[in-house]
Amino acid sequence: MSKTAHRFDSTILREYDIRGIVGTTLHTADAGAIGRAFGTLVRRNGGRKVALGYDGRLSSPELAEACIDGLNAVGVDVIDIGLAATPMLYFAVWHLEADGGIQITGSHNPPDFNGFKMMMGKKSFFGADIQKLGEIAANGDFETGAGSVEKRPVLADYAARLLQDVKPGRKLKVAWDTGNGAVGVSIHAVVDRLPGTHFILNEKVDGTFPAHHPDPTVPENLKELQAKVKKEGCDLGIAFDGDGDRIGAIDGKGRILWGDQLMILWARDVLKSHPGATIIGDVKASQALFDEVQRAGGTPLMWKTGHSLIKTKMAELKSPLAGEMSGHVFFADTFYGFDDALYCGLRLLNIVASGNDSLAEMRDKLPQLVNTPELRFDCPEERKFKIVEEVKARLKEAGAKVNDIDGVRVNTPDGWWLLRASNTQAVLVARCESANEAGLERLKADLKAALLASGVSLPDEAPGHH
Repeated sequence: MSKTAHRFDSTILREYDIRGIVGTTLHTADAGAIGRAFGTLVRRNGGRKVALGYDGRLSSPELAEACIDGLNAVGVDVIDIGLAATPMLYFAVWHLEADGGIQITGSHNPPDFNGFKMMMGKKSFFGADIQKLGEIAANGDFETGAGSVEKRPVLADYAARLLQDVKPGRKLKVAWDTGNGAVGVSIHAVVDRLPGTHFILNEKVDGTFPAHHPDPTVPENLKELQAKVKKEGCDLGIAFDGDGDRIGAIDGKGRILWGDQLMILWARDVLKSHPGATIIGDVKASQALFDEVQRAGGTPLMWKTGHSLIKTKMAELKSPLAGEMSGHVFFADTFYGFDDALYCGLRLLNIVASGNDSLAEMRDKLPQLVNTPELRFDCPEERKFKIVEEVKARLKEAGAKVNDIDGVRVNTPDGWWLLRASNTQAVLVARCESANEAGLERLKADLKAALLASGVSLPDEAPGHH
């Protein structure tokens, strides 16, 4: 065993992944230590082979190289798939039967961020696993050995697997915006083989993100796609985040369909072949999702926000579909159960192409509720979880109807409001939903009062959507 200890900046070991600011909290030496520590865990787990990919950020190739060196130094063989979206790395782990996987990605963070998403075997590597990795590095408790590197392109196999689930239907006109993110690597291999007419925006992978920031949950970032859909008279538009594991969609009228609205459409489709199955949504999702799953003959389950937490729950319950408000969506009916936005896009096209309704008509037939967008406001790291606990204690004392699976989600005759602490940032997250504007105002007043009692004032937020 090697004894060269390494300490990480305390802010980078997060709940779901490792993430930091390159050159400030995250350095090349950290990437080497992550390789050594993760590789050590793989070895102790009885494994020898790890697949590794990286996104289009400017710092990614250098971090990848250091991470590979670290893995090799503890006797782990690396299959290097090169520049790829995160789901392509997940696919490689399954397809090549690797003992683990590492994707170097800053996801949808600003260009100066980067990080690591990991899999141990075919499972998510998060929470306590990441803390354990930090301990191994801090103690210099590394294995030793000499591993090899094999460069292995998987794009052709990956594209073939995605296309396997495309169903015949009417021809559509679709605009796709890869946002200069890593999906640019795989978009043509998949979309060029689809029926219909397709327009691809910002396909060149560029870590400076010149067109707009690659986060499809922010309306501002969808403007270019909306303009293209309008100009070409498309049936719909699909957008991706920087590493391709989150989807955004707009209908032919240019209106955004949020993650929970899309989930209703996918859930109805999946339940046709899996009647009674458990469909999972996160605590930020609309009540309409849970009601519609039930109406379609499914068993709705509200679960904690966080892609790793949801993937783990899905596997435990053998759920065929799960999704988050943020656009992380997981199909395990005919797919692997990981979040692949390009695959989700194909499943959405199947639904639209096989029915008579346009996506806009489907959207109009969904329950029409009013809600706030996700409200995020700064809160000191050491205080955020305590505030949620204080609010919960007061609500329970008052006899309120509270779901505390992840923060507090409070049901009232007007609808519901949510308060939770982010696992990835020093922020509190809130959301309210009602059947009408008056109800929404009352819910917002309830939320403000609950926060004020803990000495927090809610900033003014954007108007409601849906």
